[in-house]
Amino acid sequence: MSGGLAALLDDIAAMAKLAAASVDDVGAAAGRASAKAAGVVVDDTAVTPRYVTGFTPDRELPLIKKITIGSLRNKLLFILPAALLLSQFAPWALTPLLMLGGTYLSFEGAEKLYEKFSGHESGHEEPAAVQGADQEAAMASGAIRTDFILSAEIMVIALNEVASEPFWTRTITLIIVAIVITIGVYGVVGLIVKMDDIGLHLAKQDSSFSQRVGNGLVKAMPGLLSGLAIVGTIAMLWVGGHILLVGADTLGWHTPYSWVHHAEEAVAHATGPLGGVLGWFTNTLGSAVVGTIVGAIVMGVMHLIPRRSKASTEEHSSTNEH
Repeated sequence: MSGGLAALLDDIAAMAKLAAASVDDVGAAAGRASAKAAGVVVDDTAVTPRYVTGFTPDRELPLIKKITIGSLRNKLLFILPAALLLSQFAPWALTPLLMLGGTYLSFEGAEKLYEKFSGHESGHEEPAAVQGADQEAAMASGAIRTDFILSAEIMVIALNEVASEPFWTRTITLIIVAIVITIGVYGVVGLIVKMDDIGLHLAKQDSSFSQRVGNGLVKAMPGLLSGLAIVGTIAMLWVGGHILLVGADTLGWHTPYSWVHHAEEAVAHATGPLGGVLGWFTNTLGSAVVGTIVGAIVMGVMHLIPRRSKASTEEHSSTNEH
């Protein structure tokens, strides 16, 4: 009896060690995968605040909450199962799907640039706060659609990092990455958009130092939010362009990516201590140029089709009248 009990305890101890090792493996894998996706996380953080600009302070956090829930839904209910199934049965489909997402991001970024520089920007419209619940719902939907593309890239990057792991290790790792990154991104976004309220609170304190800091935050916030909106638009272009460059290279068309990569290496070697930063900037600029070109082409096609359809309808109507 004692021997059987001892054997049982040994088995339990062995299982506990195996479980602990598995937890350590998952934790390490989640850390590696999150680090690999860090660049896209920065882009996601920069893109989102522009969807909250213009709302009253009491609606900012509820709107961010809606986007956060939508982001988790994107990652856990749609992207995660699809990524796991595709990686298991059709890994060749991941790159083309990512490139479609990159094309959409490039289109959205190019459209924002067009609106900005052509004078067709929607800045003459009523503020979002005045437009009411419908505008809030529309902005949340737009943010969640954009998040879907960025989330897909985050999850695929994370998946590639743990592709050699067993199926359940991959699954648990991706769930952890999805939750941690989503909370991290939208926690930072919430902090950014509430900085003016924090500033107002500090400005009411008795300490002169707190008052100076608070007044500085309040004055800086409009410029910061506007700057983040610009960064978010540029981020769409460089992330979209980078997805397309890497995807084309993976599918066998190496020339575009090799041009950008060689330019990055040349700048890095020529600039000494600043080589790493300037090399990265060169790669980012090249990706943004590609994103802008592709986005402009798609935007032109999308705008041309409705015009041709309208012209055809008018011509048909005119013919019937005669």
